[in-house]
Amino acid sequence: MTGFHCPGQDMRYWRPADISEGACPRCGEAIEFWKDDPRRRCPSCGAMVVNPNFDMGCAKWCQFADRCLGAGAVEQAEPALCDALIERMKRVFADDARRSRHALAVLDYAEKILLHEQADPLVVKAAAVLHDIGIHAAREILERLGVDEGRAEHVCRIIAEHHSAGTIDTPEFRIVRDAGHLVNLFDESPGVRPAEAEVVIGRAFRTAGGRDLARRRLGREDAKPDARSARGDAL
Repeated sequence: MTGFHCPGQDMRYWRPADISEGACPRCGEAIEFWKDDPRRRCPSCGAMVVNPNFDMGCAKWCQFADRCLGAGAVEQAEPALCDALIERMKRVFADDARRSRHALAVLDYAEKILLHEQADPLVVKAAAVLHDIGIHAAREILERLGVDEGRAEHVCRIIAEHHSAGTIDTPEFRIVRDAGHLVNLFDESPGVRPAEAEVVIGRAFRTAGGRDLARRRLGREDAKPDARSARGDAL
């Protein structure tokens, strides 16, 4: 049996630009990085230095990325990938800060639900960030970021059907749909009393994490949203 090898990480196809140099913050020694080096040890003082130009390429989305680069590298790249999706979403919405804040709030809840559900986090986060921009724009963004066809299609199906019961019922769809309900909870269920809360929750939510978050919000007067998430504070 031959060893696993990803052509997207094959150095034979890399260019000189895929090698960069950075200075050790401790001693100033120059350190050479390949683009897929998350960090390297300084040859002079031994400090572990993070690669400022770390780029996983197609491995950002690949389900086998941990076999290419290791689980630590994948975890390090995920925030950068999410930031790239957010940046492109904001370009589409341009000056419409309200829609940007809404997308960030849905992402915020989707990430919370993900802590309790088994699902593909990349599909969930991409669908949460892009759910309101339309399928055509979302597909273009996903292609530019090198998302594989299967995941891109999954994200686009979630975007197409997140406002309805639809024909899709994957864990990722359920998480994004519940996150949207959480953001709109007080608009969809105005003046709901605690005694009625469980009926509303049972009817609207499809994940245990989503139901738990809804119970907390409906049970607290100070839980009413201000339509801003942590990522939206700078908007």
